[in-house]
Amino acid sequence: MKDGDTVVFYGDSITERRLYSSFSEAFFLTRFPKVNVRFVNSGWAGDTVAGGAGGSAQVRLQRDVIAYKPNVVTILLGMNDGHYQALNETTYNDFSTGYQRLVSTLKAALPQVRLTLLEPSPYDDVTRPPLFPGGYNEVLTRFGQFISALGQREKAMVVDLNGAVVGPLTAVNAKDPSAALNFIPDRVHPGPAASLLMAEALLKSWNAPAIVTEAEIDAESQTVSRTVRTQVHSILRTGSTLSWTQDDAALPFPIDWRDSAVSVAAYTSDFIPAIDDQPLRVKNLKPGEYTLRIDGREIVTYPADQFARGINLSALNTPMLEQAAEVLKLTNQHIDLHVSRWRLVQVPLAQYELFRYNAAIAELDALEREVIARQHATAQPKRHFYEIVPKQTVDGRN
Repeated sequence: MKDGDTVVFYGDSITERRLYSSFSEAFFLTRFPKVNVRFVNSGWAGDTVAGGAGGSAQVRLQRDVIAYKPNVVTILLGMNDGHYQALNETTYNDFSTGYQRLVSTLKAALPQVRLTLLEPSPYDDVTRPPLFPGGYNEVLTRFGQFISALGQREKAMVVDLNGAVVGPLTAVNAKDPSAALNFIPDRVHPGPAASLLMAEALLKSWNAPAIVTEAEIDAESQTVSRTVRTQVHSILRTGSTLSWTQDDAALPFPIDWRDSAVSVAAYTSDFIPAIDDQPLRVKNLKPGEYTLRIDGREIVTYPADQFARGINLSALNTPMLEQAAEVLKLTNQHIDLHVSRWRLVQVPLAQYELFRYNAAIAELDALEREVIARQHATAQPKRHFYEIVPKQTVDGRN
């Protein structure tokens, strides 16, 4: 991604629900808060490669994608194209021909566009018995194989969303079937847990960096031995307490760790080490247990050797995670504004030549821009005050 880029997410109801797309956008805002990239959600429930209730594919592409002059377009289709039946030659040909037409149309209208073709996310044949021999997800993987081959021919990026979810889902189902049911509750539409894995796969394909921030501090010498995307200042040791201030260049990924399915998905996959690693290491603390405080708030208590090995701040309830959650909230609000303007005003009222039609669209667009400005402002990291305090001091026994 480059400053000034526009990204359009094109697809069916899985995109319309904006889970994987809002996760991806929020990641970009929290990891690269100084870069301005516009994100547009153009998912329409029921869509196939031929289009759907929002119009034919050619209408949809012109109105809902090309009109935004995007530099990057993602395409996620296929769930509805197999008609939830065993695959036959006609269905396969309709999908492959229609998908090729989509790609050709976009490349002709946007010669410099960078396409990311998303292999269909899974139909859940893991937690529940397949509806027919082989299962419907096998149909989607066949579509995915076509997309992969097309991507190679067209020199487009391809992301396997199916495998990204099925692997962890299978592992979770073997240990905790009730948790696995929450990944794709209705077998079709990924919930937050599966959407997190889809966003991870997409972000990794875009070369998302693994590190949020990294800091390594020597408590004995009161020096910094390593930093990545952060600056550490004013290290001070007072008795057995160590303190410093930290200016980060990024925020952690806004995961709701209270959502048990999301937490299971993150820990069952490589999500944390792959794109949400925020290590803090404090070496040469005297033996004992210590509590980490950030801005006066108690975050976690570990023995000295654990701090020396490192703790991952992104998985803890820090002020930085709270700030990232607000970025995600504003991300969803601006997407909701865009979709409301598009689906409730622009498309259904275009036929009536209403006097206030253009003004209403302009006002809603202006309001969305205000929300986006607030979203970007909220994504700017803040200075934080860190303390490593002996546990007995925290408990009031010393």
